[in-house]
Amino acid sequence: MPVIELLMLIRAPQERVFDLALSIDAHQDSTVGTNERAVAGVTKGLIGLGGEVTWEARHLGLRRRLTVRITEFDRPNYFQDVMVSGAFKRMVHDHEFGSIRRGL
Repeated sequence: MPVIELLMLIRAPQERVFDLALSIDAHQDSTVGTNERAVAGVTKGLIGLGGEVTWEARHLGLRRRLTVRITEFDRPNYFQDVMVSGAFKRMVHDHEFGSIRRGL
């Protein structure tokens, strides 16, 4: 299975970044180009362990839906979402959060 790894450096408290990553509203605000929106499950606020959300967006001219469930949760260090239904055979998305000391 292909693996995509991204590293982001954000100057903000780890807890704030963690909560924003779980925010349905912040996610929708960040996807203006694809008009991604939550259409079922948790559709506002923060999603948590066991929560599901169905996203609808337009990619490559086609409307697509993807439902994910939060399967692991360790605030403010880690959470995992797994595709329940969608266009892929399988999708697991790990989110890890940590601090990097200044000067690196």
